[in-house]
Amino acid sequence: MSRSRWKVGIIGATGMVGQRFLSLLENHPWFEVTILAASSRSSGKTYKEALEGRWALPSAMPARFSTMPVMDSAQVKEIADHVDFIFCAVDMPKEEVIQLEEAFAKTETPVVSNNSALRMTPDVPMIIPEINPDHAAVISAQRRRLGTKTGFITVKPNCSIQSYVPALHPLRDFGIEKVSVCTYQALSGAGKTFESWPEMVDNVIPFIKGEEEKSEREPLKIWGEIEEEKIRNASLPLISAQCLRVASSDGHMAAVSVSFQKKPSIAEILDRWTTFEGIPQRRNLPSAPRPFLRYFSEDDRPQTRLDRNEGNGMAVSIGRLRPDSLFDYRFVALSHNTIRGAAGGAVLTAEFLCAEGWIPKKE
Repeated sequence: MSRSRWKVGIIGATGMVGQRFLSLLENHPWFEVTILAASSRSSGKTYKEALEGRWALPSAMPARFSTMPVMDSAQVKEIADHVDFIFCAVDMPKEEVIQLEEAFAKTETPVVSNNSALRMTPDVPMIIPEINPDHAAVISAQRRRLGTKTGFITVKPNCSIQSYVPALHPLRDFGIEKVSVCTYQALSGAGKTFESWPEMVDNVIPFIKGEEEKSEREPLKIWGEIEEEKIRNASLPLISAQCLRVASSDGHMAAVSVSFQKKPSIAEILDRWTTFEGIPQRRNLPSAPRPFLRYFSEDDRPQTRLDRNEGNGMAVSIGRLRPDSLFDYRFVALSHNTIRGAAGGAVLTAEFLCAEGWIPKKE
């Protein structure tokens, strides 16, 4: 009889995103965490010892993980022997991330990555499962490049785009031409809390390194097409982004203005938002929010503290749709950056890939 659940490793388990993975996977119906790994500093310690009081989530550390031993992330073969696939959320230089993730893939262990190192690689799919699940098809080409049968790497997009890109996606057939967006991003996006970053109390910092470039480029890959075994980025819309760090613990807010080739009515936009669903909702995947997009009619919603946990942190909240004097319309949108924007988005991607047969169980 085949195993009922996939065996999963968390690489980078001691960081904030790694912690979020464990909170989401504690009682997951499909996935069983069998390996925790981090840097060599943590190797050999229990998970609780390795964290040394740095558990950053409001919920308690899951008891079943606290006594698990932590392995060295560099022990690729030893880890691969005990898992069907891994989630990777390491804090390492880009080249080292690429080496590590490709090393795992070459052991025939699929990698679902939270890291940015390979996001713009043409044969590495960067998936939001409700938006571009078809990009999984490029995995076959990547496997040929890597020389693998089942191993591959897929990545999730930057957390900053996962509030406004889902809101724009159902409107694409109206011909989105230009987008101006300003994101207001929480401390946890930097792996910080108010306790570890007291300078952020009562403060806004108008710069997040690399974030504006990612916010302008990554949507074009998500909306791209597979051509000649590579993902070719879309040419439109033109996106101008500003990204600010603000004094909230979790939740990324986006203020968006958008122009269309064929301007829709407000009623048409609201209809698209309220009826949109993707493969995760149709396939009833465990982490899929229902609805994926929620529109608030109140003038003062969505609010970060009130609405970031909509759909268990996996939904996108939208509000304040109205005409714009320079563009056609403007609105605000909100997503939970360490759930939908990081660990939760990766878990949903893995559910989709498992359901579609891309991640097999090892014997």
